[in-house]
Amino acid sequence: MKITLIRHTSVNVPPGICYGQTDVAVKASFPQEATQVNENLEAHRPFDKVYCSPLTRAVKLATFCGYPDAEPDKRLLEMNMGDWEMQLYDEIKDPVIDEWYKDYIHTPTPHGESFVMQYQRVSQFLDELRQQPYQRVAIFAHGGVLACAQVYAGQATFATAFTTLVPYGGIIEIEI
Repeated sequence: MKITLIRHTSVNVPPGICYGQTDVAVKASFPQEATQVNENLEAHRPFDKVYCSPLTRAVKLATFCGYPDAEPDKRLLEMNMGDWEMQLYDEIKDPVIDEWYKDYIHTPTPHGESFVMQYQRVSQFLDELRQQPYQRVAIFAHGGVLACAQVYAGQATFATAFTTLVPYGGIIEIEI
């Protein structure tokens, strides 16, 4: 099965803010960015099925690209940053942050997730998707979800997954 993963467009959040699963708005440049994504997506169509994260930034892009009925799935949410949501990373006083910086792969944020925890839920989604009769699927989601999908498909490791993070509006393909 070929899966096309599309990262949402730029968000209206100042640099350095930890926004994870917060339902933040997209930037005013959304129409221009989304037009480019839609043009880039043309080479990957058609799709048998389209899914999306339930957060507005993914739903809005899916709708713009012609998929207002994309099926939302909570397992496609960005990493849950817990108590750190909407805080500046540089201003987080939690002592766990040093531990998290050293090993975000295994260390969860307080009341949130680690990368492995996010990977487990994305993997569960992809395991279930493999059982479906689809040939071509599109998923509108987040950078962390795309990183998890690349690990799942063997295109990255846990250690390298964020070294080549897909940019806002970026598109990647995996085979499962």
